[in-house]
Amino acid sequence: MTTLEPARLQELDAFLIELNRAAARAILPLFRGEHGLSNKFDVGFDPVTEADKGAERAIRALIAERYPDHGVIGEEYGEDRPDAPFVWVLDPVDGTRAFIAGLPLWTTLIGLRFEGAPVLGSIGQSYLGELYIGHAGGSRLVTAEGERRLQVRPCPKLTDAIIATTDPEACFNGAELGAWTQVRAAARLARLGCDAYAYAMVAAGTMDMVIEAGLKSWDIDAAIPVIAGAGGLTTDWRGAPVGAHGGQVAIAGDRACLEEALVALRRSAK
Repeated sequence: MTTLEPARLQELDAFLIELNRAAARAILPLFRGEHGLSNKFDVGFDPVTEADKGAERAIRALIAERYPDHGVIGEEYGEDRPDAPFVWVLDPVDGTRAFIAGLPLWTTLIGLRFEGAPVLGSIGQSYLGELYIGHAGGSRLVTAEGERRLQVRPCPKLTDAIIATTDPEACFNGAELGAWTQVRAAARLARLGCDAYAYAMVAAGTMDMVIEAGLKSWDIDAAIPVIAGAGGLTTDWRGAPVGAHGGQVAIAGDRACLEEALVALRRSAK
């Protein structure tokens, strides 16, 4: 993982907490309330709410004020200086379907790239008061009660693993669905619909693997430092590093468990 000078990293880590607080102020008044739902698609359903838009505006405003030379890539408002040395990658409400259903499984994803590589990230669930932050120095959970270190758990056998994906019917094509079905059949337990909150649970050591496809950069960039700082791995379905545009992704706490799953996933890797 690309690293920053400790003092600079500490500064940006503190700023990341500020960004999450600003996002929470925009999101929480609308959760389980009048959230202004609309659909991005003319055909199909891709929901967006005023929480998504307001949180990204709030995050972008703080970045522009504090670091005007930094770039931003966001789900709702596109790219601004994406080739800058520092680029923030934003998904203000990852899991909008969970949000509009009143389920506290949505998260705010904020990642920071330095020279093209993810170096700092956070997975925030502000309704539960949880903020998962990670970088090369380690990962931690920040709550009102304090902080604790995050560490993935050992799980060398897929047959012992708790795994997750968001929605296999909607997110996987035919070959991908077959690969997921094979991995799920081998695993001990599978959970669906957790979105990026499942990433945080791998970092926290309560789940073992997340398998996704069709991800955008804002769906995964923030999670990569959190998982790495907790001792886990984020790869594509071939076992290689995840590219700048997302795609097929596997997150795991234990390399041996991941290698077992990759036997099936590689057959459908793009």
